[in-house]
Amino acid sequence: MKTLSLYLLTAVAEIVGCYLPYLWLREGRSAWLLLPAAASLALFAWLLSLHPVAAGRVYAAYGGVYIGVAILWLWAVDGIRPTAWDALGSAVALAGMAIIIFAPRGS
Repeated sequence: MKTLSLYLLTAVAEIVGCYLPYLWLREGRSAWLLLPAAASLALFAWLLSLHPVAAGRVYAAYGGVYIGVAILWLWAVDGIRPTAWDALGSAVALAGMAIIIFAPRGS
């Protein structure tokens, strides 16, 4: 549960760090949003460093979690209800993430 929570927090930090500049660039919001965006992306990078497995494996598995969180963001923030295809794609990505992170490994 700790591993999944860390991945979820990492994904939210990245999405917030990218969403705030989007609001500035596409929605005409204040450029001041770039400051919390930069802080969120710094938090994202730091959180990635806390994962206990090799960096390449973290990045690969993180992609699956990111997809799931992005689809939830689509619903919660953008107000667009995910389709069955969105849900299926997220489930496949999360299954891949689980295989990568939780597979037994030799010492």
